[in-house]
Amino acid sequence: MSAEFPPLLILSNEIAYEAHFKNKYCRGPVETFDGIQVWFRPDKFQHDFFESSQRNGLKDRFSPKRAERMDWIEATLKDPLAVLKQGWIKSEQRYDPMRRVAIVKGNYIVVIGINVRNPKKANFITAYLADTPRTFNQIQGAPSWL
Repeated sequence: MSAEFPPLLILSNEIAYEAHFKNKYCRGPVETFDGIQVWFRPDKFQHDFFESSQRNGLKDRFSPKRAERMDWIEATLKDPLAVLKQGWIKSEQRYDPMRRVAIVKGNYIVVIGINVRNPKKANFITAYLADTPRTFNQIQGAPSWL
């Protein structure tokens, strides 16, 4: 059984979600259950809480589905029961052991990039629901993160 997760975050608009993201995540690191300090950049809001309306890679539409789960990012990072996999680098068509994918609640994904020089530090890459069979199967089939 996974750790306790916060309820969905319901805020009034995109501006409120962005302010929440910056206040909660961008003031200092979030420490994972195994002691990795994860840092968040304010400019990641556009990447992580928007989606492509045409599924062409251009993130042009705010995603309430992603934003409502914003507080799940910290809960996922702190969950010792999360399934940990290696991340996929699409441009190189390979798995990368320096990208850690945490899977909780069946299909919620948080990806961090481990610092090569200091493996106890990482940068937040993305978080989302793996809501298509193809995406979910690719993540489930990834090598375990060591």
